[in-house]
Amino acid sequence: MADEGEELWPPFYLSGRIDSPREQRIQGRVQEIKEHGRRAPGRVRALSRDEIVRTAIAVADAEGPEAISMRRIAQVLKAGTMSLYWHVTNKEQLLDLMLDALLADIKVPEPSGDWRTDLQTLARNERTTLLRHNWIMGFLGGRPAMGPNTLLHLDRSLALLDGLDLDFAAAVDILGLIQTYVMGAVLREMREQRIQRDQEQHPIAPEDWEPARQAWRDRLAADGRFSRVVKFLDEGIDPDAEETRDQRFEFGLDCVLDGIAARVPPKSPGA
Repeated sequence: MADEGEELWPPFYLSGRIDSPREQRIQGRVQEIKEHGRRAPGRVRALSRDEIVRTAIAVADAEGPEAISMRRIAQVLKAGTMSLYWHVTNKEQLLDLMLDALLADIKVPEPSGDWRTDLQTLARNERTTLLRHNWIMGFLGGRPAMGPNTLLHLDRSLALLDGLDLDFAAAVDILGLIQTYVMGAVLREMREQRIQRDQEQHPIAPEDWEPARQAWRDRLAADGRFSRVVKFLDEGIDPDAEETRDQRFEFGLDCVLDGIAARVPPKSPGA
């Protein structure tokens, strides 16, 4: 979990990050107290790193990532801001811990011997977590730190491909492809959800929309260059329909897995 020992994090993962003057002052004060061997105040001892991280995740879920600050988390915990610095170095480390904790929430299936089914399950679980905590999309890929949960997720995911005759680079590429597909699909779903919310907040009556839509369709048809678009409109297809999101995700995932299957070498005789 989020309170795993620092020894499992990669070296220098906090290097190069510049703390604010205020954070530097607080960190200096906490370090001074620790060096003098004084015990942390009672409320500080009552807090845990895991509690801080889970609270920060809840704040991000409810208020967005821009709400994440040491002061805001301390407010929710009804604790002094300085007490958080006994457990977390700064906001940057807190963000790393939050992302690492959420990786633990993505269940990696036990290898079944059917790599395709296992990767399907993994992709679905990743999609569920990313949609539940969609603010995470703004940070994935942009933060190089790999905490213990991230590493364990990678190790277990690689195990799903153990039965194939693949070198490690190919296995990592396959997992990267699955994750790239899932992230792209989630980004599209997030966009669809924003449009849906806007439409619900500013609805247009069918009696206003349909005549305008038909006139637009007729203009496109008269132009002569948009025959396929006109056919698309005539079919009444909504590519962003809420009720087809799962179906569209599964279709794309099947296409990705078909492509992987075409590149996976056949098992050696007797394997």
